[in-house]
Amino acid sequence: MLKRISALLISSSLLLPAIAQSADDEVVVYSSRKAHLIEPLFEAYEKKTGVNVRFITDKAAPLIARLQAEGERSPADMLITVDAGNLWQAANKGVLASVESEQLESNVPQHLQDPQNRWFGLSVRSRTMVYSTERVQPSELSSYEDLADPKWKGRLCLRTSKKVYNQSLVAMMIARHGEAKTQQIIQGWVANLATKPFSNDTKAMKAVAAGQCDVTIVNTYYFGRLQKKDPNAALAIFWPNQPGSAKAGQDTGVHVNISGAGITQYAPHRAAAVKLLEWLSSDEAQQSFAGRNQEYPVNPVTKLDPQVASWGTFIGDSINVIKAGELQTTAVKLMDRAGYK
Repeated sequence: MLKRISALLISSSLLLPAIAQSADDEVVVYSSRKAHLIEPLFEAYEKKTGVNVRFITDKAAPLIARLQAEGERSPADMLITVDAGNLWQAANKGVLASVESEQLESNVPQHLQDPQNRWFGLSVRSRTMVYSTERVQPSELSSYEDLADPKWKGRLCLRTSKKVYNQSLVAMMIARHGEAKTQQIIQGWVANLATKPFSNDTKAMKAVAAGQCDVTIVNTYYFGRLQKKDPNAALAIFWPNQPGSAKAGQDTGVHVNISGAGITQYAPHRAAAVKLLEWLSSDEAQQSFAGRNQEYPVNPVTKLDPQVASWGTFIGDSINVIKAGELQTTAVKLMDRAGYK
């Protein structure tokens, strides 16, 4: 039977040995992806294979710190987390192991996996524009860079720079444009803000709907959630940086990030964990993994959730998402210099 173990309980030294002595038909997962998104998948896998998946959920940083502290004693076989920056951090801190798998290589595009095979994307999260259909014509929009143009002064809303999603977006812009040009763009964003940055994407979209600003940048699944709650909201998605609709050098594709997973360095049940990871990347699992959160599957053969498909198609940035981690610190410092709080 699949079991969820609370983060509080699993920290107990009394419980760790019991988990570590689990049978070979078990896999222990540490996940920053919320329980309601992963538990149905683990239940389906247990029914299919008989392998019991035990898991805890917490934020990425505490889970990575736990893996570091536990070291060789860790009961964890797999880490699932969101954002390539977090996966890069985990790999860089030595808690993830390299995996050689033809199935993973086939199912996960190269730019959505670690070049050293320490982690693999399992769903794609697009960070795009949402605009007011009452005050903005799609022809006015073109690229992330264009939002620094003075024509958007007093019309732009943003989520705080403290969130990893925006740090990753700026990191990928640095990879494309270099620091100096990216700082100019971010300074332009700051100059165009209608109000101080919001704590989350939903609040930023609600500000657009209320007329406080005209356009914002969000992860598409936040738009999906708001759309379900308020299907009549005068908001729409715009896919920026598309070839043919943006200036040369800005036609780089929509910023994409991932949720993904890797096998831990000291996985007690490595072989079973690799099989689970391979299954999560398969067409059989991908529609549920991505669709439950209105995300995009990494596996190119998997059909989109109908709601997600209704938003239209786009070309995504093809730079390897590892840059979101490698340039994260640089991005944070740049945003601070630019006055983006």
